[in-house]
Amino acid sequence: MVRILLTHSPEALALYYGERALKGLHELGEVRLHEGREPLQGEQLIRAAENCDMIISYRQSPAPAEIFERLPKLVAFLRCAIDIRNIDVAAASKAGVLVTQASAGFVTAVAEMVLGFMVDLSRGITRSTMDYRGGRVPKAAMGRELRGSTLGVIGYGAIGREVSRMGRALGMRVLLNDPYVKDIQQASFDELLEQSDYVVPLAVATAETENLMNAAAFAKMKQGAFFINVSRGNLVDERSLEAALDAGRLAGCALDVGRAPDQMPTPRLAGRPDVIATPHAAGLTPAAIEHQSLETVAQAGEILEGRAPKGAVNAEHWRRKVKR
Repeated sequence: MVRILLTHSPEALALYYGERALKGLHELGEVRLHEGREPLQGEQLIRAAENCDMIISYRQSPAPAEIFERLPKLVAFLRCAIDIRNIDVAAASKAGVLVTQASAGFVTAVAEMVLGFMVDLSRGITRSTMDYRGGRVPKAAMGRELRGSTLGVIGYGAIGREVSRMGRALGMRVLLNDPYVKDIQQASFDELLEQSDYVVPLAVATAETENLMNAAAFAKMKQGAFFINVSRGNLVDERSLEAALDAGRLAGCALDVGRAPDQMPTPRLAGRPDVIATPHAAGLTPAAIEHQSLETVAQAGEILEGRAPKGAVNAEHWRRKVKR
């Protein structure tokens, strides 16, 4: 019997995996579930995965080298997400273990969240709502229309393309910057910051983009512009963001991610009156979650047949196979 460990906690299982995908796993073999509330990692993960052929991992379960060194039966480590930065792929390859990642099923969900943030920031919806809930009658304030405003998108991947498409559909002027994409008309990074009413960084989090939005970048932003981050907290120097807000350079900020655990917005920032924030939930819709969870089921099925599935990141080093 093939054994599969699913590292999601009960809460994460309900939110990020779902019944259809879980049923699909049960059809492939014996499924072990994590019953604890805290992320399954380290020694606890190794014990839970003993004698398992595959691990299907929630984003908060890292896979350091010891995972692959101490689990001789492990054939594959499947990440139910795109982000594999906390997986030691080199160690997995050395051990002959296949590593996979899911594709982006959350493009529409995240792009729509950006749109919602832009409307909220521009019209003070959350601010007025909080006043009413606090027993205060909010003062009417002049809003800003998206039509005719300038949207600056940094990073032209799948989400960047969809956010740009939505912006243009609303009559916005869209500026793009991505040094790795050559077939689009681009503004320079400085031009984008200087001219945009809404700046949305959607670049991939790498060593190169660490603190991309730093003090110098915020100083270049247009006076009274809005800043929106739904990508990764690593892109932002949070002290510089706070300083820009304190100085009144930015009219407001929206965050779905930050440098708190699990890429959550930092509570100190999220609690500011000039910030609106959500708990890393931009991609949390049934369609988005099922896309990735069902993909891991399909990947597991391919692995059982001895084939490297779509999403494999080290197929050339895969030596361990399931013995059935």
